[in-house]
Amino acid sequence: MTSINRRLRLSQINSALVQDPSVSSTVHNSSRPRIREIRLNSVGLFYRISNMETKSEKTSSSNLSTSTALVLVVFIFLSSLLALALLYRQFPELEEHERQHLHLPWDLEDAKQLGLVLDRYKDRYFYEVLFGVFLVYIFLQTFAIPGSIFLSILSGFLFPFYFALVLVCCCSAIGASLCFFLSNLLGKKLVRKFFPERAAEWSKAVAKHKDNLLNYIVFLRVTPFLPNWFINMSAPVIGVPLVPFALGTFIGVAPPSFVAIQAGQTLHTLTSTSDAWSWTSITVLSVFALVSLIPVFLKDKLREKFD
Repeated sequence: MTSINRRLRLSQINSALVQDPSVSSTVHNSSRPRIREIRLNSVGLFYRISNMETKSEKTSSSNLSTSTALVLVVFIFLSSLLALALLYRQFPELEEHERQHLHLPWDLEDAKQLGLVLDRYKDRYFYEVLFGVFLVYIFLQTFAIPGSIFLSILSGFLFPFYFALVLVCCCSAIGASLCFFLSNLLGKKLVRKFFPERAAEWSKAVAKHKDNLLNYIVFLRVTPFLPNWFINMSAPVIGVPLVPFALGTFIGVAPPSFVAIQAGQTLHTLTSTSDAWSWTSITVLSVFALVSLIPVFLKDKLREKFD
């Protein structure tokens, strides 16, 4: 009998030693102490890590990811500045009074002076001038820096009309796509971290209209309701795919670029950017905006009819 009692006690002690401390027992005996402090070097081998530990590790991983993204964006920006500096050094030798005008145009007067300088060298150094306008335009679009409207006007002054139109549309689409990439890399993380509920609502709205995203992007580009830099930075945050975004940008910037390039044909007579706009141009843009939404209305009508 004594032997049987000893075996029962040994069995109870062994079961107490191997019991998972995270699992509660239905019958708790206060006289049977649980060993809670036993933990091997390999964490999680016998029981799961607590929720607090998991959450802490996730937060640390998220911060590391955001920091890495920020460093990468800064590196891309500095690399772009270096590329612009190299382009500046490769440009033909300018006279002293011309060199002072070779900078980013911040207003219409800057665009005029820069246009006069580049026009003197355009015939002999056509590709250098073209590549310079191309690279600077993309730089401004990529980092959401104001001033691309003056480069659109400048393109109309330097190049033939339709060539300038294709150039501006390509630069806008490429620059906006690169800005989309940077915002997707860093901006999405920040918005989801600080405004998770708002980001979820926007994503649901985009998913609801996913079949008409191209038309909506074209509409936003044609109309002046939202600035282009805001569209570029917010699109990846709310879940807009890259293909309709880039294609919609290429198509949508054509009508307003048409107006800016046409104004560039008479750059020397312009006194402000508002001179480029007239009731005719506003009417044309309004018509383009309405045309971009016609397929959306037709799809909705057909869907209602067949449903």
